[in-house]
Amino acid sequence: MGMQLRVNPCSSSSAATSPSTFHNGTPYFCKKFNFLPFRTQPLNWVSGIYSRIQPRKHFEVFSSNGFPLNAVSVQDEQVPLTELGSGDTTVSITVIGASGDLAKKKIFPALFALFYEDCLPENFVVFGYSRTKLSDDELRTMISTTLTCRIDKRENCDAKMEHFLGRCFYHSGQYNSEDDFAELDYKLKEMEGCRVSNRLFYLSIPPNIFVDVVRCASLKASSTNGWTRVIVEKPFGRDLESSSELTRCLKKYLTEEQIFRIDHYLGKELVENLSVLRFSNLVFEPLWSRNYIRNVQFIFSEDFGTEGRGGYFDNYGIIRDIMQNHLLQILALFAMETPVSLDAEDIRNEKVKVLRSMRPLQLEDVVLGQYKGHSKGAKSYPAYTDDPTVPNGSITPTFSAAALFIDNARWDGVPFLMKAGKALHTKRAEIRVQFRHVPGNLYKRNFGTDMDKATNELVLRLQPDEAIYLKINNKVPGLGMRLDRSDLNLLYKAKYRGEIPDAYERLLLDAIEGERRLFIRSDELDAAWALFTPLLKELEEKKIAPELYPYGSRGPVGAHYLAAKHNVRWGDLSGDD
Repeated sequence: MGMQLRVNPCSSSSAATSPSTFHNGTPYFCKKFNFLPFRTQPLNWVSGIYSRIQPRKHFEVFSSNGFPLNAVSVQDEQVPLTELGSGDTTVSITVIGASGDLAKKKIFPALFALFYEDCLPENFVVFGYSRTKLSDDELRTMISTTLTCRIDKRENCDAKMEHFLGRCFYHSGQYNSEDDFAELDYKLKEMEGCRVSNRLFYLSIPPNIFVDVVRCASLKASSTNGWTRVIVEKPFGRDLESSSELTRCLKKYLTEEQIFRIDHYLGKELVENLSVLRFSNLVFEPLWSRNYIRNVQFIFSEDFGTEGRGGYFDNYGIIRDIMQNHLLQILALFAMETPVSLDAEDIRNEKVKVLRSMRPLQLEDVVLGQYKGHSKGAKSYPAYTDDPTVPNGSITPTFSAAALFIDNARWDGVPFLMKAGKALHTKRAEIRVQFRHVPGNLYKRNFGTDMDKATNELVLRLQPDEAIYLKINNKVPGLGMRLDRSDLNLLYKAKYRGEIPDAYERLLLDAIEGERRLFIRSDELDAAWALFTPLLKELEEKKIAPELYPYGSRGPVGAHYLAAKHNVRWGDLSGDD
């Protein structure tokens, strides 16, 4: 179907124009159209009547590093926000793959949460885009079931939800059709009026269509007078070669500054707090080295299996799905040197240095596992290969443990242990820092032969029940000399009453503000894949079968032997957490 010729409502060419004003009173001119120009007032879509609701309060933009955002990018220039005025710009957020689970369960709720907390710019609009045929109202009905208001701020929830949904629209189209994206562009311009238009595209789609979407969006739906940014979800390829090829293809249409590679674990509250804990507390920074730290553990476990996602998971496995991105990114943040500043590039430079200093993974330092069927009482749990979406005889690992080393002056000889698995006994994600034994410990005999019980341990629990606690040795009250291991505990839900924002909220807000600190740079991605690609190729070439472990267990026995090989005991198996 051919494109219809349409007039740009902000064109300087000739037709009757009518004066109007921005929200701040600045006059502008738009041609008259038979559509409703986008305004700061939302649409009351439930009643089917366009009604005005009180405009939201002015929002002062701060980036996640705590500094005010003083400028937005317009093409290659920087235009101060103070010159543009609060009503002169608009942000259009397009969720590509809007009918998918990630969009419904995470992205739209995160956008609403930002709106609910008054963290979105004054002028914004949200578009859903996918191949599914939906109307605006059908999209609104679909996403309204997943929106929730903050637990501590439930007043005016319905009004806020209605206000937000009035800003949500839908366009159906093919992912590789430039004509369909040109139609989207026209709809966006209808909403944006004559303001400076800033556009954010969120690619909630399979990686095999990233490039098609980026090509169409870049050529037909980019902003002509503001910035255009694209959030790309993992996986970023399957190995170094495919990742580099994806980056090369994306950069045909986008600059590196326009690409925001998202790893939602970097947006978690405790990961954000990691650098604060280390660099703003004198008690920790002097200890953050091989002189005092015996080992560091990065643990990720889920108490459920693939549950219908086996088709996707089987193509990647636990190493690509969790270890190469989530855990490795956290490791780089943990181990990096003090950056020059909190600027995104300074932080990412230090992370890249860590990744490039790491020793390539060796097969003997890796353990693989796959969960098998298990019966507990009257309940039976399926094996990984019982999932109908998993190929028969699959040897894709659902569990892996690995020992990594950083060959630099700070961390030489310190084992960094990773462990990730599905269908384990508990759900958790945490960082565990085990310190060295006290030299010549006066109370050695009180601990017997198990000196691990006397080891201080710092634990950052990312999920669930976010917490930071330090295990110390303490005398039990009484006449005797009996020692006990106690926790100095900061439990977030006890200390802070407010609900902790979801990671997607923080990362979406950062992308809107142009803050790149928590997003992955291309050279950082290359360094991460360079560590894992040789190992992954060796595993696939040798067809190494994983060790089986029962569903709901603590994982394969081989993980314990790996830890013992490096004189380490897994902290999550101590039983005193």
